[in-house]
Amino acid sequence: MGDYAEYVGLEEGSSPKLERVQKVSILPLIFLIFYEVSGGPFGVEDSVKAAGPLLALLGFLVFALIWSVPEALITAEMTTMFPENGGYVVWVSSALGPYWGFQQGWMKWLSGVIDNALYPVLFLDYLKSAIPAFESGFYRVLAILVLTVVFTYLNYRGLTIVGWVAILLGTFSLLPFIFMGIIAIPKIKPSRWLEVDMKNVNWGLYLNVLFWNLNYWDSISTLAGEVENPSKTLPQGLFYALILVVLGYIFPLLIGTGAIQVHRELWSDGYFSEIAKILGGVWLRFWVQAASALSNMGMFVAEMSSDAYQLQGMAYRGMLPAFFGKRSKYGTPLTGILFSASGVILLSWLSFEEIVAAENYLYCFGMIMEFIAFVKLRMKYPAASRPYKIPVGTVGAIVMCIPPSLLIVVVLALATSKVMVLSILAVIIGLVMEPCLRYSEKKRWMRFTVDTDLPDIRFEDQ
Repeated sequence: MGDYAEYVGLEEGSSPKLERVQKVSILPLIFLIFYEVSGGPFGVEDSVKAAGPLLALLGFLVFALIWSVPEALITAEMTTMFPENGGYVVWVSSALGPYWGFQQGWMKWLSGVIDNALYPVLFLDYLKSAIPAFESGFYRVLAILVLTVVFTYLNYRGLTIVGWVAILLGTFSLLPFIFMGIIAIPKIKPSRWLEVDMKNVNWGLYLNVLFWNLNYWDSISTLAGEVENPSKTLPQGLFYALILVVLGYIFPLLIGTGAIQVHRELWSDGYFSEIAKILGGVWLRFWVQAASALSNMGMFVAEMSSDAYQLQGMAYRGMLPAFFGKRSKYGTPLTGILFSASGVILLSWLSFEEIVAAENYLYCFGMIMEFIAFVKLRMKYPAASRPYKIPVGTVGAIVMCIPPSLLIVVVLALATSKVMVLSILAVIIGLVMEPCLRYSEKKRWMRFTVDTDLPDIRFEDQ
């Protein structure tokens, strides 16, 4: 009969032990993806500082086509093929084996935690002009700790709450830029969008900012088991979120670079609030600052949800100790949430550029394994059930992965030696950690279990 594989054992949209947990519907899902990837234009200012208006605008359009679209399409196909918590960990495990699935989980979790360490920092960067005490010292450290605790509590209370909070925060965070656009119309000079100086481009910062602002489309896969009717809802959510994310970057950049004279050295974290003051006054600056603060709150809770449910999914597959799989009374993965919050606090001392570069480096390693898993599963199990399938054959799947793979090589090559050494050290820790966990399982120092409600991902020929 030839090769045939089918993902069976779970009813549509189900996941073990979730009978009493409310699932995430399409609208909260769109905003969860929006916040896992973007959260609005806060943090894109450095792209103008690094390369000027023209390259910043082109970068977010071109980068979306060669990186975001392929990643979102692959996420849609693979998530509907494996509709369970754990996401990309399960994909890689199915294609390359559980050892490499664990490595994928370690690198992507660490990358996510590093990413999350940035949001309290950005939160305070937008508030420090109004509250100078948050610029440095004791009060800044205290504020980071308080913010982490508050945001972590939201995750503890449940993914449905996080989803609806994301809708409210997203609406509030994007509205001031619509007002800015209306006010800026008489002042916009399109010629300013064309300003470029190829001899004065910080390519490392430029590519890292683009990469950071347009990746993490696969993060939603780690909580696929919490989504209502994932085979239909997830592809739709990714499509609408992609449109929202790209417009959420391009529109504010068009306003900011077109309505006022561009002084590149001023374009750094928080500069959109100064543009708002120039265009609309103090009230609009305050709104943008508040929007940024709340946007970072949304990104934090969305990313932590993804990280925590990933650890839970790994525990369900026996890759991590069983206590990672336990749920709180609200149905949330308490241990994963606490581990992720601890990582955020430990890493919050890093600077913005160091955080972006470090998480990008680790993220690149994880994406390479995802691309390999995607192509290998297409080749090895072409008849496997894929409720959503990218309309290309095996050759098309390979070709689709080439541009983002080349981009990964460039991002890795531009990393500083400090980031490179620390990231490779983190990878080595993962390579050693997996056999250590297997040894502890063998010695029964910790309890590991494989959830019997989950299907076998080692597809058999039928």
